[in-house]
Amino acid sequence: QAQLVESGGGLVQAGGSLRLSCAASGRLLSTYIMAWFRQAPGKEREFVARVNWRSGITAYADSVKGRFTISRDITKNTMYLQMNALKPEDTAVYYCAMTPSLPTTQARLYDYWGQGTQVTVSS
Repeated sequence: QAQLVESGGGLVQAGGSLRLSCAASGRLLSTYIMAWFRQAPGKEREFVARVNWRSGITAYADSVKGRFTISRDITKNTMYLQMNALKPEDTAVYYCAMTPSLPTTQARLYDYWGQGTQVTVSS
């Protein structure tokens, strides 16, 4: 059983930056995919970015490409999401997730989830 804990959310003005962290602990596999999802009020949870823990290969949603950067620190079992040029439409609860399966953008295929951290971007 893995546990994920996010941190780093907050309130920021449009155009600003935030960095989210997701610390993983517990029984971790040698290979897995970690990802960031977000959910705005009244909307479905949507994929933001993912990283292959072993290879470091990344993928992004079109809506954040060029503004967000996902990374990981293997020594700390921690994943990051650097968010720049934030827009009001980025406002959401951000979740980190993990799956031992193949890379995917589908939330239903992720087995472990953090509790979420609120990101609010004011205009």
